[in-house]
Amino acid sequence: MAGKVKAICLSKKKGTAKIPVEKIEVIENYGFKNDAHAGSWHRQVSLLSYETREAFKQMGSTVEDGSFGENLLISGIDFNAIEVGTCLKIGDVILEITQLGKSCHNHCAIYHQVGKCIMPTNGLFSRVLKGGTIQLNDSVEVLKEKDKRLRVAILTLSDKGSQGLREDLSGPYIQDYFKERGYYITSYEILPDEQALIEQALINLSDRCHNDLIITTGGTGLSMRDVTPEATLKVATRNVPGISEAIRYESMKYTNRAMLSRGVSILRNQTLIINLPGSLKAVKESLDIIIDPLKHGLEILKGEAHDCARNDG
Repeated sequence: MAGKVKAICLSKKKGTAKIPVEKIEVIENYGFKNDAHAGSWHRQVSLLSYETREAFKQMGSTVEDGSFGENLLISGIDFNAIEVGTCLKIGDVILEITQLGKSCHNHCAIYHQVGKCIMPTNGLFSRVLKGGTIQLNDSVEVLKEKDKRLRVAILTLSDKGSQGLREDLSGPYIQDYFKERGYYITSYEILPDEQALIEQALINLSDRCHNDLIITTGGTGLSMRDVTPEATLKVATRNVPGISEAIRYESMKYTNRAMLSRGVSILRNQTLIINLPGSLKAVKESLDIIIDPLKHGLEILKGEAHDCARNDG
C-alpha cells in the first residue's frame, strides 16, 4: 500500500483551519515546526484521506486543503485498513499512528465554518518517530512491522498539577517503571479533577488509542474533588475488583490509611484501567504489588494466554 502527499498544512491555533505550505520540517517527538498541535504528546501530526475529503466536496461543500485541521492530506491509502501502531514512511520521516479519529463534543471553528468536521470519524493522528522534511507529492509507504509491546497510557489527575502549581512525581515514575519492564508508553497526560474530562480521556485512550492498559494516579481519596473512581466506573464494561482489593490489602501492611483509598480497576472493552493513589510512595508500593500477575492478565485479555488456574503440584 503506497500513497502520495497531496497537501501539507499548518496553523498557529488549535481548532482552526490550517494553511497549506509546500514543505515542512518535521521534528522528532514533537511534530511540524511552528504548528499548534506539535508538542510532547501522542497527537503530534494529523492525517486525512484525500479521497475522503474529495467525497465530502462532492456532497456540495466547499472546502480547501487544511479546512478540517489536517496536517497531511494523503491519497492512495485506505485509512480504514490502518491500525494503531502502524508506521508511515514519508521520505526520511517516520510517523506512528497513535489514534483513530477523535472525540469532538464541542463544535470547533472548523465545524462552524464548514458545517461538519470529518476528522472525528475519518482522521488519523500520529507521533513523530523520526524527523526530517516532507514535501508535496512525496510518496507515503505503509511499513509492515508494528511494535508488539503491551501499550500503556498514564493519566495523572490533579487540579494543582494541571495548573503547573505542583510537580507530578507519580506520573513520570510510572512511565519509567513500565519502560524498564518492556512495556510501550503511548502517552502521559495531566488533567484536573473534572469527572467529564476524565471520562472522555479514558474513552479516548481505550477506544481510539487502543491501549492495553491505562494507569491513573490521583483523585482516589475522600475529598469532594476526588472523582477518579466515579469516572472510571462510568466508562466500565466489566469490573475487575481483585486488583484494587489486593492493593488495599497489601498496602494496609504499610499504613492503615490505605483503607481510605477508593481506587477501582475495570475493563473498558479490551483495555484494563487501574486507579492508583496520588502519592509517589503509594504508587511505588501499589505497582510492586500488582506487577507480577499484571502481564499475565493482559495477555489473557489479548487472547495470548489462557491458563489462569493455579498449579498446586
